[in-house]
Amino acid sequence: MNHQCDRRSFVKIGAAVGMAWGMGRECFAADTAARPMDKVRVGLVGIGSRGTWLLRILLGLEGVEVRAVCDMIPERAAKAQEMVTVAGQPQPTGYSQGERDFQRLCDSEDLDLVINATRPWKWHVPISVAAMTTGKHAATEVPAAETVEDCWQLVETAETTGKYCVMLENCCYFREVMLVQHMLKKGLFGELRHCEAGYQHYGRRARPASSARPKEDKVRTANSYPTHPIGPVAQWMDVNRGNRFDYLVSMSAAATGDNPNADINTSLIRTARGQTITLYFDTKLPRPYDLIYRVQGTGGICMATSDKIFIEGRSPKPDTWESMEAYYQEFEHPLWKALGEDALRTGGHGGGDWLVMHRLIRALRTGTPPDMDVYDAATWSCITELSEKSVATKSSPIDFPDFTRGRWKTNPPLGILGP
Repeated sequence: MNHQCDRRSFVKIGAAVGMAWGMGRECFAADTAARPMDKVRVGLVGIGSRGTWLLRILLGLEGVEVRAVCDMIPERAAKAQEMVTVAGQPQPTGYSQGERDFQRLCDSEDLDLVINATRPWKWHVPISVAAMTTGKHAATEVPAAETVEDCWQLVETAETTGKYCVMLENCCYFREVMLVQHMLKKGLFGELRHCEAGYQHYGRRARPASSARPKEDKVRTANSYPTHPIGPVAQWMDVNRGNRFDYLVSMSAAATGDNPNADINTSLIRTARGQTITLYFDTKLPRPYDLIYRVQGTGGICMATSDKIFIEGRSPKPDTWESMEAYYQEFEHPLWKALGEDALRTGGHGGGDWLVMHRLIRALRTGTPPDMDVYDAATWSCITELSEKSVATKSSPIDFPDFTRGRWKTNPPLGILGP
């Protein structure tokens, strides 16, 4: 597709545009790396169940000052203010004058970071854009955007303003996910060839049927919630850092009953390196929760969420699964070795919630780039629209936009994260 046609005309943000436009990713990465922060001044938008949980985590992290809170329900904003003062910080300014009061927060407050935990998802892009265009970094709950056009909007705003736009994908910090990442870097799986993952979570068991994903009540025959499964896989495959998603094909099973959304979506993705990914979305049929996280290479295979692994020449029995317990002992990721107890003590998605916030705040305080960037947010989130287009055209191949504009070829791999 021609991304020039998808650019929003708003991306004309003064004199900074010309210089930042040409520099792209290097511009905003270098800009932040030069200015570490002793304190990270935070504004939080959306104080529902998810926002309240993130606020609890933020209040327990060193070097965080919560200066502003925003929710269209005044009682929620007031409750958040109380949580901050109970934690020993000054009362933050509250914003609750309607659903767009986040703009007033961004315009009025002197902040370093605006965190967005709102529902519905349609506000994720406007809040992130408002934060960046007023000189603040943005962090958003998943997905970062729901359309390719909005993904480009986030990318181009980040590039022109020199601010980070980070999607808070907690699954990238799951213990089993990071174990696999460490083992891949050590070469245990040989050359990586295929991955399998999926958001498979029976909505009626997990939450009331009326709030089951997708949250926007849209009729979608697509993968409507791709980032939890694809985020870890993308990092394993060095996507946007020496590799990229090339194209996708997708199909959906017929809907059951009076719900017009498809029961199961299955998408296949091929990378520039010739690797393949099977990606599932399944929230309406009875089943146990499972993200799968299968990784298969020329030297072995594992099914991380099932605690199964086989490494050729290392596993004790030929063609037989073994437990991953011994591999945790030998190849535990350094981040989990150092911080696993803190993450598990706080809780929240197996420690992933605490780690995603800890790593973001650490990056800002030390002046180092965060583990995930706006290109990751766009690449992982755009799968929803791409899969929808493929389903609508009898599973025709749909190309991924190159949000990095070719920089994926020279961007260095993520590497092993330290504490």
